[in-house]
Amino acid sequence: MIVLKKEFLQAISNILNKIIRLISPIKQERKMKIQILEFIEGAQKAEGLVVIIDVFRAFSVACYAFDAGASRIIATGSVEAALDLRTKYRNAILVGERDEKKIEGFDLGNSPTEILKNDLEGKTIIHTTTAGTAGLVSAVNANIVITGSLVNAQAIVKYIKLMNPEVVTLVAMGYRAKGSADEDLLCAQMISARLNNSEEDFEKKISDLRSGAGSRFFKPENLEFSPPTDFFLCTMKDRFEFVIRAEKRPDGNIDLMRIDL
Repeated sequence: MIVLKKEFLQAISNILNKIIRLISPIKQERKMKIQILEFIEGAQKAEGLVVIIDVFRAFSVACYAFDAGASRIIATGSVEAALDLRTKYRNAILVGERDEKKIEGFDLGNSPTEILKNDLEGKTIIHTTTAGTAGLVSAVNANIVITGSLVNAQAIVKYIKLMNPEVVTLVAMGYRAKGSADEDLLCAQMISARLNNSEEDFEKKISDLRSGAGSRFFKPENLEFSPPTDFFLCTMKDRFEFVIRAEKRPDGNIDLMRIDL
């Protein structure tokens, strides 16, 4: 009789554990509030775990830079701050754009194609862009800030689920931080859908960017600073299995750190 009692109690325990495992994800999903905002204003208002999204091209560039061996990335909102930072770090490389073009005096433009052509092993990247890095600096009300792009979208989803925040704010920085950008909104929608365990396939929508928001990469007048390869490199979804977390520095700039998952 004692053996039967133990077996009965073990069976009940197993059933309860199964019920708990089934219920727990539902509780997590229900309490996670996901919101999508845009532009600098959105970054300023963003709360909870905040994803600053810039697909074309800032945070695609950051992913490729870390993958290429960069030891650190410092993001800043101004050209002046970037130039000042270069004097403080050995092996520093200035990367950035204004009006999509490489900034005068900088080493590289905001181009993943340029990143792949250069040796970044052990280098410090100082990065400034019109939209993406400005968004990082502006996210003053966030608990946690990470960068957002298509190339590490699934890693972002995995990280958010591991952190399990009550509020997730996805900020689509937009074209020059002023106009809605299809690629940034698409990235936000894809992350949101995956957080809700949606099976929606975004492949066609990503491909359609070529004739929409990404068409500028195929215009002859833009080839020098926005080559077609940038489009393809920025739309290779889920290429990298790491996220990039942002931490504010005492000088007001942002340290970006790679977190492998």
